[in-house]
Amino acid sequence: MTKHWTVTALLAAAAFTLLSGCGRGASLAPDANDRSRPLIGISSMHIPKGQYDRVGSAYSQAVRDAGGTPLILPVIADEALAARYAGILDGLLLTGGDDVPPGAYGQQPVKQTQTLSPKRHAFEKMMLEAWLPTGRPILGICRGLQQTNVVCGGTLVQDIPTQIAGKVTHRAPGATTHKITLQPGTKLRAMLAASTVQVNTNHHQAAAKVGKNLKVAARSNDGLIEALEFTDRKFGLLVQWHPERISDPKHRKAIFGAFIQACRTSKTAKP
Repeated sequence: MTKHWTVTALLAAAAFTLLSGCGRGASLAPDANDRSRPLIGISSMHIPKGQYDRVGSAYSQAVRDAGGTPLILPVIADEALAARYAGILDGLLLTGGDDVPPGAYGQQPVKQTQTLSPKRHAFEKMMLEAWLPTGRPILGICRGLQQTNVVCGGTLVQDIPTQIAGKVTHRAPGATTHKITLQPGTKLRAMLAASTVQVNTNHHQAAAKVGKNLKVAARSNDGLIEALEFTDRKFGLLVQWHPERISDPKHRKAIFGAFIQACRTSKTAKP
């Protein structure tokens, strides 16, 4: 437990140092002299039992490998802090985790829904409301797709196995994969240079009604939405699978490379 507290405290301290302007001569990037590396905010998961925040290291590693500087965002539901983050970050990465509260999209929870942290939902909602008007790049993964779709006015399938008739396995013990079809004319299809791809999968929820300024970019064979794209910005991608830990390194590099390149372009365009 002490370890988790220490990690969260260090992350919060690093964020405070960056936000307060302290240590401006230093850089969090692997190459301290390369200031072209965009700063990417990565959302974390709040664990109510024990009161600590955590995030899988694969997200940060994928951002770093693609040329970005990862900054983990502690779960602090504060509108002023969210606005400050939106002012300094070059890109936003929303990660996977527990279910979005069904009340956020006007539904009562089914028994399979597991909402562990309303605090996380409150923080990410504030973060999205501050971030989306900037027009800067966003990448949402698994829950990140679901959270963003809800904030944009969409809804979710709360439990795929009990609510959707289909033969595609979206969650199973251990590693499981399935095929998805990338929609013609989407940036995702151009990014991956394919019409179908095999993806890793570990989710029991999915987007249902699509939110404002979003369009479907991929579906699985049972018709479920597997990816969404924003229509009002140069880069805005939401995927239901986990490219940060997919077995195909070219797939991971294609998605994170495009994200970081868009963030780098956005960084140079900042006033």
